[in-house]
Amino acid sequence: MRFGPTELIIILVIILLLFGVGRISKIAGELGSGIRSFKDGLTGDKKDEDEDEDE
Repeated sequence: MRFGPTELIIILVIILLLFGVGRISKIAGELGSGIRSFKDGLTGDKKDEDEDEDE
């Protein structure tokens, strides 16, 4: 089943009405920071270790 642009707009409007703009932006921000942490964990990013050594 494929959704066209009209169906997607209707779904987005319903989601906005149910959750509100503030709550959706908060959820999106938390999701983004979670994905960023996951990627850093996979790549072995050493930013945190370097910051700890400077102190």
